[in-house]
Amino acid sequence: MKLILNWILSAVSLMIVAYVVSGFEVSSFTSAMIAAVVVGFANATLGFILKVVTFPLTLITFGVFWIVINALMLELAAAFVPGFHIHGFVPAFLGAIVLSIVNLFMKSISRRVIADKRDE
Repeated sequence: MKLILNWILSAVSLMIVAYVVSGFEVSSFTSAMIAAVVVGFANATLGFILKVVTFPLTLITFGVFWIVINALMLELAAAFVPGFHIHGFVPAFLGAIVLSIVNLFMKSISRRVIADKRDE
């Protein structure tokens, strides 16, 4: 249940980012659902490897380089998912920042809702 909820929230987050950041396009909710899976897979595999390899650079930049890696993972996903397009690195970078903030907000709300349901 949590996995499906996180998947849906990630897709909604991508739709919100597409609305906020110009040059970041998601044509439909189905594309957002597929893109959420591809972005998650890319971050869990290649993104993880890149974050481990570039850890010294991340320390020097106080973590900003991780946003660059997340932007690259978004661009990678956009290359494979029809209906999900990012036009340049700047929209990918801004999209990575906004996506992180939106995901943080959405997941904190979902945790509260789940915790409230358990208390009932």
